[in-house]
Amino acid sequence: MKPLILVLFFIITIFALFPGLAVAEPFNRPIPQAQSATAEIWFGIASLTLIAALALVHHLVMRK
Repeated sequence: MKPLILVLFFIITIFALFPGLAVAEPFNRPIPQAQSATAEIWFGIASLTLIAALALVHHLVMRK
């Protein structure tokens, strides 16, 4: 228990002597990037696959 107290005391002392160490840098918003052609193709394939899966589920659970 005593080593933990010494470590905490050391950390608090360092931050008290050098307060700039404890300050975080501000958040920089990421700049949106355009989608590549490959990403557009994969998104289209995934969309068509989702529609096909929904149509299959609809067909499987359809009441007669």
